[in-house]
Amino acid sequence: MPSSLQKRISNISRELALFITASFAVGMAGSLVESTLNNFLNDTFTLNGFQRSFLEFPREFPGFIVLFVSAALWFLGSRRMGGLAMLFAALGIFLIGFSSASYTTMVVFLFIFSVGNHLFMPVASTIGMELAADGKTGRRLGQLNAIRNLAAIGGSFIVFIGFKYLHFTYQHSFTIAALIFIIAAVLMFLMKPEKSAPPKTFLKLRKEYTLVYALAVLYGSRKQIFITFAPWVIVTIFHKPTQTIATLITIGGVIGILFQPILGKAIDRFGERVILSAEAVLLVFVCFGYGFSRSMFAENTAFIITCVCFLLDQVLMSVSMARSTYMKKIALHPADIQPALSASISIDHVFSIGVALLGGVIWNKFGFQYVFLLGVFIAIINFFVANRIRINKVMVKVKAEEQLSPVRD
Repeated sequence: MPSSLQKRISNISRELALFITASFAVGMAGSLVESTLNNFLNDTFTLNGFQRSFLEFPREFPGFIVLFVSAALWFLGSRRMGGLAMLFAALGIFLIGFSSASYTTMVVFLFIFSVGNHLFMPVASTIGMELAADGKTGRRLGQLNAIRNLAAIGGSFIVFIGFKYLHFTYQHSFTIAALIFIIAAVLMFLMKPEKSAPPKTFLKLRKEYTLVYALAVLYGSRKQIFITFAPWVIVTIFHKPTQTIATLITIGGVIGILFQPILGKAIDRFGERVILSAEAVLLVFVCFGYGFSRSMFAENTAFIITCVCFLLDQVLMSVSMARSTYMKKIALHPADIQPALSASISIDHVFSIGVALLGGVIWNKFGFQYVFLLGVFIAIINFFVANRIRINKVMVKVKAEEQLSPVRD
């Protein structure tokens, strides 16, 4: 091992080491679930396009209420809250695997699982930025995302080998995911709890952060098309098995390991406006590929194009870290950051649920192609909104000096 790398590893603080390991565990468990959930739903309940999209209501509703749940649990602090979130995720996915006797009970357990996942989202961003050196928040979030991508490779590899050679069932993969979520919870509870005070702005939207909320609306709308309908195209239009999604997640994870740190550095260097605008442009092409490759090319070629779009879309999801770094730069006070990020998640999920239901109706009535045409429209709006980002660099420098504290990199 190079001496420079050894030195960097030895300089990692205990808190950062625990959080890195917890992030790895979350990434692996999430990959196990993501690789199998769509096939589980299709094989167990034989859902049509609208039924599948309707499931996004119980799955995404916790994202809407995360603002209120976070406010109610303020006394735990972000680290303890993260540990509790992972316990919810573990319980929910285990019950989905072993107690989904009916569609209704599965929906209840999916809600529990989703509460844990969504509660962890703002917590992860907040802790990641807390553990970053000044001026390097993008870099730190990029590193953590790369670690989660590495973990996702491990999770999808387990799915691929398990289902292809070891006669895995969905219960096997969900049990392993639950155990790994519990490990993540333990690691979060081992972190030193930060001092917490009753937040004054958790339930208040501030006009100074209007652009953050607007970006959240567009991100929620855009991500739902990827999360719900992109895998559903592969499973139901191209009729591919569980191993296909697992393989794509593995490849995406490998790409992400290389891409995430570069993306983080690019955010720090070029700014959020450039990165978010570039993402919007690429999404136009991705949505066209999803929606219309099958009508323009032979089946095999269309499937390859769809897979490329899936991989590019998977990588571009990480650009959302730019919204977190933007929020940190414009925050009037450090205590505003987690409440604003929680509010953003709640806002993005209102529109996420709406797009899921609207997309299901469009899929059933007009065809899956038009769902992705909606995605093109969202990407175009996203481009113009992202171009409105402006950051007062002088104010950012002043705040950085005021908040200066030693952080190990």
